[in-house]
Amino acid sequence: MNYYVLHVKTNSEELFINRANKALQAKDIQQQFFFPKRKLYVRRRGKRIEEVKPVFPGYVFLGVDEISPVLYQALKRTKFFFRFLKNNQDVRPLGGGDLDILAKFLSFGPVAEISKVTFDENDRIVVSGGGPLNGLEGSIIKVNKRKQRVKVRVDFSYQSFVFDLSYEVVEKLPPPDKASA
Repeated sequence: MNYYVLHVKTNSEELFINRANKALQAKDIQQQFFFPKRKLYVRRRGKRIEEVKPVFPGYVFLGVDEISPVLYQALKRTKFFFRFLKNNQDVRPLGGGDLDILAKFLSFGPVAEISKVTFDENDRIVVSGGGPLNGLEGSIIKVNKRKQRVKVRVDFSYQSFVFDLSYEVVEKLPPPDKASA
């Protein structure tokens, strides 16, 4: 199966997926749409709440063997569709690092949970328990301890994306005392 990136209207991704599935169901085309999301801590009126936000707003991923002319036309006519990435004239599947990043976010299921982290003696973030931050430590460009968020930059499908991920601090246990053992 190949994976393609579709640029659609931001905040209309799920509407686009529903409309495209209906249009393609009648044409007997086997495809799968992916729209990775993440949990994020947000402050509203002084209270911290969890919200679910898209990882890549305005982008939907399509898993299909090939882009046939029938599939291409059906997607192009679907409301909220803008274009394929890189462009509509040269539709290419994801490969290399792009495919790895997509696989990483899809491995968490429909919604990526909040990562568990600690801070080392030099106050650097260390991902201690899986989550979307695992493996992205080198891509962190900013840590906001008050909001419990990190800003991450990834190069994906000919573009650079910057997005926030929430984290939860897990306290480190002190090393066991050898004298009491």
